[in-house]
Amino acid sequence: MKHAGPAAIRALTPLLAEIRREIPRGAGVTEVKPGSFSLKRDALLHFHEDPTGLFADLKIDREWQRFPVNHSRETATFLKAWRRLMTDH
Repeated sequence: MKHAGPAAIRALTPLLAEIRREIPRGAGVTEVKPGSFSLKRDALLHFHEDPTGLFADLKIDREWQRFPVNHSRETATFLKAWRRLMTDH
């Protein structure tokens, strides 16, 4: 599974906009490059693509968790985890 390329990042534009809106001011989360986020220099979130679709890799409690983000229900599940993580920071 490869990291999401430019076309995949463009397809994720609405989700990325939502992610950016959810980052609390002063949380230490930065977007290193489009679709790749770090928390105080540690990788936090990035995306992958493969023939089965697009996936978000989110680090929760120092462990990577993979979320499919191809349909609204999948995206909602990912955003719930993202929001929970952002409220903890």
